[in-house]
Amino acid sequence: GGSTGFGRAYRDRLRRNWGVVDVDDCINGAKFLIERGLVDPKRIVITGGSAGGYTTLAALAFRDFFQGGASHYGVSDAAALARDTHKFESRYMDWLIGPYPEEEELYRERSPLFHAERLSKPVIFFQGDEDAVVPPNQTEAMVDALRSRGTPVGYLLFSGEQHGFRQAANIKRALDAELYFYAIEVFGTGLTF
Repeated sequence: GGSTGFGRAYRDRLRRNWGVVDVDDCINGAKFLIERGLVDPKRIVITGGSAGGYTTLAALAFRDFFQGGASHYGVSDAAALARDTHKFESRYMDWLIGPYPEEEELYRERSPLFHAERLSKPVIFFQGDEDAVVPPNQTEAMVDALRSRGTPVGYLLFSGEQHGFRQAANIKRALDAELYFYAIEVFGTGLTF
């Protein structure tokens, strides 16, 4: 829900339902694959960047379906995004959740950071140190909250990267680290190169 190209009704499903409709869609898509025998439900993970990173964290915090995940420069505090993001996206949150600060309680309810105690599955975070859209302090607050609870967490901060990695070496390192993290923390298999 919320994607373009499938008609207005499909796009409008996400209106004021960010963290609900997108999570439902991911779980339903995964269930479809499980029912067809294409995915092992005991080893299913979720990954996403930016808004997809938020969906990843919301799915892990608010549902018990995925076995782990990866957040690439993802939102953990929706209110902080509404307050601190750059001018280009500043009012988009009104459409996704509701007007801020009028709907501040709903922002808190939908923010994985304030429900870290519900997230018990392994999760790895990737963040650029120059990210002005989702600043590193959002990711670091989530990492700290999970580490204090003993949740398996990985965190890689990339120097010189912004919102979305551009350097090929960093993209490769992030993908390798994500696979390694899953192999160790989620699948329990390790990796052989």
